[in-house]
Amino acid sequence: MKFISTNKKAVPVSFMEAMRRGLAPDGGLYMPDVLPVLPQEFWSSLQERNFHEIAFEMAKPFLEDEISEQALQHVIEEAFNFPVELRKIEENLFVLELFHGPTLAFKDFGARFMARMFAQQAQKSEQEVTILAATSGDTGSAVANGFYKVEGVRVCLLYPKGKVSPLQEKQMTTLGKNITALEIDGVFDDCQRLVKQAFTDGELSQILQLSSANSINIARLLPQSFYYAFAVGELQKSGKRSPVLSVPSGNFGNLTGGIIANKMGLPVRHMLAATNANNIVPDYLEGKKFNPKNSVHTISNAMDVGNPSNFARMKYLFNGSDKKLRSAVTGFFFSDDETRETIRLVYNRTGYVLDPHTAIGYRAAQSFRKENSSETPFVIPGTAHPVKFGDVIEGETGKKIAIPGRLKETLIKEKKATALGNTYKEFKELLLNL
Repeated sequence: MKFISTNKKAVPVSFMEAMRRGLAPDGGLYMPDVLPVLPQEFWSSLQERNFHEIAFEMAKPFLEDEISEQALQHVIEEAFNFPVELRKIEENLFVLELFHGPTLAFKDFGARFMARMFAQQAQKSEQEVTILAATSGDTGSAVANGFYKVEGVRVCLLYPKGKVSPLQEKQMTTLGKNITALEIDGVFDDCQRLVKQAFTDGELSQILQLSSANSINIARLLPQSFYYAFAVGELQKSGKRSPVLSVPSGNFGNLTGGIIANKMGLPVRHMLAATNANNIVPDYLEGKKFNPKNSVHTISNAMDVGNPSNFARMKYLFNGSDKKLRSAVTGFFFSDDETRETIRLVYNRTGYVLDPHTAIGYRAAQSFRKENSSETPFVIPGTAHPVKFGDVIEGETGKKIAIPGRLKETLIKEKKATALGNTYKEFKELLLNL
């Protein structure tokens, strides 16, 4: 299988090469030239398969020419060595808990898969790879954990100063070794801009082997399609079919993963793009022009993105058709006050604790189902453990979230981060002197 740029001006490459580059030379994002469609028998029998089996069958068509089945199986079993749970919250409304990995966020799926794929590649190459990743929250901690001590890989994480939670910051700034954390004086969009400039800097690319660990990297994105199939399999066990996916969205990689799964044959009735005050995509889905703008800081900080990269992939998956994309996806956005209210109401009614991101997905689901059949099942990806937003949760529920044992050690470790401005000149100098 070959991978092409969404800008369609770069030479097609293999999966491993697309992963290594991160961003295509023409500034586009890599996508498969043709999405594989799996047999109907596979989709109708998901309830008979565990998560590893589903992931293997979905990944195989993308990688069959580049990695042995045995090696792929090993990557999947090692990367996804934690549970995935579909929790019923109300009748026909489920949270797909994706936060049971080592950093308690859904991004463990992509980061751990990609790290092990890089390890496979490193066995064939002696050149060190420098991973660049901009983060507004959980990407940084997941990437740091996933790549920690991986031979032949050096990681630089860029995060906006004062705009990630204390726990998120600790998770990405206390490891050291091959992980370098950069505290950028700006917002997430500044971090993302710096990373994109580095990738298109011809001089820098001659000196360093650069790649990305954001969802702009196809290896980070692909695993984000696997768990939707697992959720449908769990629904099949109780006779339910074709859910609506209500996806908390920032850079829109998680929603893109759902679209990919659907295009591969996964039965999905509809998809919801649920976000916060950074409502660029919901505005577009309502018929307005796609109009990137400076991001706004919110309590659902992982979604504070003013120019979501994966929008280009969303358009690509619908052959550039605004009409088709708007028909398949409905957008919603909510304020911090509405997010807080949702956390409080759901806890008081059901006892279930939503983090601020999952709360937005929940509210979108409730808004959509008011105008649609109540018999349709809704699946909301639970993107982060509530403990990461303890202050917000406690303020709305009165419930203090217990810190899992594996995080207590992280909280007492010393922060190791380099403060940096938001100019590309400073960033480039730092990269050249690492």
